[in-house]
Amino acid sequence: MPLKILLVNGPNLNTLGTREPEIYGSETLADIEAKCKKSAKTLGLELDCYQSNHEGELVTQIQKSGKSHKGLLINAGAYTHTSIAIMDALLTLKIPVIEVHMSNIFQRESFRHESFVSKAAKGVICGFGSNSYLLGLSAMAELLKKK
Repeated sequence: MPLKILLVNGPNLNTLGTREPEIYGSETLADIEAKCKKSAKTLGLELDCYQSNHEGELVTQIQKSGKSHKGLLINAGAYTHTSIAIMDALLTLKIPVIEVHMSNIFQRESFRHESFVSKAAKGVICGFGSNSYLLGLSAMAELLKKK
């Protein structure tokens, strides 16, 4: 039975494909999710995907994930740098959390250098475009094998 993982995407990630393609590329969120589901299957994982532009909805989904999933990948978008509520929700989890970003947040504006999500994450993968998600899945599979 594959281990269930949840991929959570925050605000504006639903606009991938048209949003700042010079930073984020031309793949849509649906493209990335399909690629991730295929990769998850080869890693022995089952991937559920969730996206919201609303902080409270993200918090609720994160809280629920602790009961239904064995790990959580998150790209909280701009909430990465602003949301103590999301950090608090992540800190309540007893499952591993991996933070992912398509761009290298440390090469961007200085306000993006601080991550509240990182305070709850086992690790951070950023700067590899949509491959950041695949690297995150691979890292999650390795973490879960050790458990």
